[in-house]
Amino acid sequence: MFRLSKAAEYSIRGMLHLAMNSSEDKLCDIDEIAKATDTPPAYLAKLLQSLVRKGFVRSFKGQKGGFSLARHPKDISLLDVIEAMEGPIFLNYCLIYEGYCERDKNCPVHDVWGGAQKVLVNYLRGCTFEQLAIDAKEKQTALLR
Repeated sequence: MFRLSKAAEYSIRGMLHLAMNSSEDKLCDIDEIAKATDTPPAYLAKLLQSLVRKGFVRSFKGQKGGFSLARHPKDISLLDVIEAMEGPIFLNYCLIYEGYCERDKNCPVHDVWGGAQKVLVNYLRGCTFEQLAIDAKEKQTALLR
């Protein structure tokens, strides 16, 4: 079964919270993000520091410190964050590189995996944190009605 690790899932939640609260002067502290995203604060802090090193998040120390996005949410895709935390997406080991699987030249299922992987990767590449933040705010508003 293809599934994301907890690290990727929590990273996505944290990034979405930052996208929903992105502005030039707004910083989010780790406790706020952890509470809003239902993630363990210590683990989330470690994940956000990893995203700082990878250029997605900025970190500011001190009493008024916190986290913010390093880039505009429209410039960060779901694929970017997944691959930052998990590495490249492969739906099956035969897609890792040509010849990795001795059957990739004559196996008809190899082509199916390859096509499905392209669709998934392209879809995730098109899902920006800007749009995800808009969608999340709309869902929150609908729940309040």
